[in-house]
Amino acid sequence: MLLSFPLVLVATEYKITLPDQIREFPEPLPAGQSPGFEIRGTKGWAWTPEQYLAEIPVLAKFRMNFLMNCYLSLFIDQEGNYIGKDGFLSVFVDPSKKAENAWWLPLPDGMKATYIEIFKKAKEHNVHFCFAVHPQFASSRPLNPNSEKDIDDFYQHFEWAQKQGIQWFSISLDDVTWGDQGPAIGGQEHSKLVNAVLERLRKNDPEAQMIFCPVPFYGDGTRPDYRAYLETIAAHMHEDVFIFWTGREIVPQYIRAEDARSYKSVVQRRLIIWENYPVNDAFPAMHLGPLTGRDPDLSKVCYGYVSNPMYLQNESNRIPLLTCADYTWNPYAYDPDRSIGQAIMHLAETQSQRETLKALVETYHGMLIARLPRPSLNTALAKFDALLRDEGPSAAKDFVEFVADIAHRLEKEFPGRYAETIKTIRADVQRMQDRLR
Repeated sequence: MLLSFPLVLVATEYKITLPDQIREFPEPLPAGQSPGFEIRGTKGWAWTPEQYLAEIPVLAKFRMNFLMNCYLSLFIDQEGNYIGKDGFLSVFVDPSKKAENAWWLPLPDGMKATYIEIFKKAKEHNVHFCFAVHPQFASSRPLNPNSEKDIDDFYQHFEWAQKQGIQWFSISLDDVTWGDQGPAIGGQEHSKLVNAVLERLRKNDPEAQMIFCPVPFYGDGTRPDYRAYLETIAAHMHEDVFIFWTGREIVPQYIRAEDARSYKSVVQRRLIIWENYPVNDAFPAMHLGPLTGRDPDLSKVCYGYVSNPMYLQNESNRIPLLTCADYTWNPYAYDPDRSIGQAIMHLAETQSQRETLKALVETYHGMLIARLPRPSLNTALAKFDALLRDEGPSAAKDFVEFVADIAHRLEKEFPGRYAETIKTIRADVQRMQDRLR
């Protein structure tokens, strides 16, 4: 889900108490009890293949079992070339630029070879890989669900992935509309598309699974136009299809079981939470605090949970991701304060490394701790602005030096690691220094 928010600055103090010892992590389940969610994992956010490959062992180590590619990762141009990160951002940031999602063309051979490597590594680690494609967003030729040729052109990607052993698939239609004919007709057309792809997949493998991200992927299902669309999905879409849902809002402070029950009662399908945390939507921000505000009872209503991550900083993204792993494994025992401490303990080997990550998270605790759910929120810049406004240049300068030292400590304590995190911090330091001048 792509979001565009102005930078809103708020200052929130956050302190972590590191535990005296490492506990088993995620928090162990009581004897005989099953994990809270069947599906526990993450997706990418325009990630490169290298990022997916790096995360698979981490997911497996901390009892997560699901990884989905971001549909943005598969964008190619109209000559069939992978557009890469810079090409994607140019389309996303500047809508006047030529759309590049040429979903109707075969993936380049080089991209296929790399994704086969990803599929293989996921299988070796007992992680379900879900292959996802969006046929309308940022495309000069949005898929027409009433065109058999368009469906054939679209299906080629799923057919190829299935031949590589993939059993989980996703069709995303978020961030588009249901068309001029209204929500009910849109729901029928989207059902036709999803059904056609799933039915073809199941002819080859009866165990093939499909997750659909609908146009109204948030809310409680009661808004009249959303209800009309979702009720049409309930009436026409294959009963085995899972539905992605983000909560009452796109980026919620809280996700309540009662809202999940309400939405589920309308769409009549199994839900998988698409958790829009700690996503930063490519903004220069990091959200490293623990997962908070999620009802434990969600595990009784929703089948699965998939975290939406930060764009470039996938290594530091592991800190909040491990708290998501802890919550999804044993939601009734989840304690965010204990979880963030254990996440740091498990991701660092020495006390000085742990103190460095502690300082990093306290400074970049992010939107859930700040209680302002905006992917663009930069809590380090927020504190700097507050200090400059309330205490003056001297206090602000001391904070800039403290933040700069975090980058230095990361570089010293984790040689060759956290490169994108360090780059983000140093860019923030430059912004703050410019303000001081």
